[in-house]
Amino acid sequence: MKPVTFSREETRAMVAEIQDYFQEELDQEIGSIPAEMLMRFFGERMGAYFYNRGLYDAQALVGKRMESLTDEVLALEQPTGHLR
Repeated sequence: MKPVTFSREETRAMVAEIQDYFQEELDQEIGSIPAEMLMRFFGERMGAYFYNRGLYDAQALVGKRMESLTDEVLALEQPTGHLR
């Protein structure tokens, strides 16, 4: 899998989320460098799981839409004397 890269702004936002989580849930402060290291660790080790889940969800959505599209196309069929 190609490594995912984030803009500096996105990285800062994720680091801030991690810092907030540590403060609110663990009542601990974490610096920006350890928070960024943690973010990169999860991205490298766990990112594929989240990425794959997104693919599976997208595949299911596309499948449902294709079924709906097929139904809509078949609804356009005109009656003929020939059975299909």
